[in-house]
Amino acid sequence: MNKRKRKSKEKLEKFEDIFDVDHFIDYLKYDVRIVRDIPDWFTDKAELFSSIRRTVKNIPKYAPAQFYIDNVLPRIKEKKIMALKPFVDRLGYDNVPQEINRLRCRVNYHALKFLPEIEEMADLLVSRMRNRTGSSNPFMALHLRFEKGMVGLSFCDFVGTRMEKALMALYRLKEWPRRFKDGSHLWPLALQKRKEGRCPLEPGEVAVMLRAMGYPKETQIYVASGQVYGGQNRMAPLRNMFPNLVTKEELATKLELDGFRKHVTSLAALDFLVCLKSDVFVMTHGGNFAKLIIGHRRYMGHHKKSIKPDKGLMSKSLGDPYMGWATFVEDVIVTHQTRTGLPEETFPNYDIWENPLTPCMCKT
Repeated sequence: MNKRKRKSKEKLEKFEDIFDVDHFIDYLKYDVRIVRDIPDWFTDKAELFSSIRRTVKNIPKYAPAQFYIDNVLPRIKEKKIMALKPFVDRLGYDNVPQEINRLRCRVNYHALKFLPEIEEMADLLVSRMRNRTGSSNPFMALHLRFEKGMVGLSFCDFVGTRMEKALMALYRLKEWPRRFKDGSHLWPLALQKRKEGRCPLEPGEVAVMLRAMGYPKETQIYVASGQVYGGQNRMAPLRNMFPNLVTKEELATKLELDGFRKHVTSLAALDFLVCLKSDVFVMTHGGNFAKLIIGHRRYMGHHKKSIKPDKGLMSKSLGDPYMGWATFVEDVIVTHQTRTGLPEETFPNYDIWENPLTPCMCKT
């Protein structure tokens, strides 16, 4: 399937494909009135997403509430129905009334509920993870972000053959021609990004980090990931050090998962719920998926460990040829004592989804 067809397919996915709409509307009925569809009197529904007259554009990121009162509300009053573009991350976190942030928390942690069939399948996967050895066992969920698209977009340098690097250069040139240019400026940029901890961890780096943290070879690990760049060869170091790696495709039969394949988001929802309910969650790079899981686990009470690796430390330590294993282990353990999902101090424009403590806890 080419990119154009894939994008068209993704656009067909709707809110109700993965979320329980009835629960969503009912839970928020005392906060905001939600309708299932555009009113019948509005006949030209296509205009809502195509006409400039029906669209509020150029909303700045993290805009204060006053911006919406001054610039958006008058247009809604005039036109009755408006579309907002873009919408994600447009409203600020620390420059809005607290009741707005509390509403966000009610929406995110209570009103949003996956469809019953998704919840049931995720519970089945969790049960199978806990009973893989014949008795109830804790398990780790690893969100491994090392797909080809992520590797390409990061513009970081990774271990690989000359052929792999050449093919990746061609891929980047095709997908991001303006950023790639002739590629000559990317090497120093890649080194700088790695030093700053802005590159995805490779599977082998994840394995070494987990072993340094004290996790034994027998650890049961659920891997939430797309197709890993480099395939089995890239996964080999991680699988050799932690052979009990499984994915949803290995825990469930093809028939069990077939019903979820019609929507890519349904499969992602299964991964999300298994990661959410794991005893230990490990992220390897940023992104909304990991942020939402860490935030949700904090909201649930901070009793479940969520590891957010210090990728800058990993880069520095793994690049030091004189550092011994004992020193490396000590550095990893000490550094990550404060990176296990405990509450963090908030800061301007902090991400409420990753750290919901201040606006949500004991107030929702």
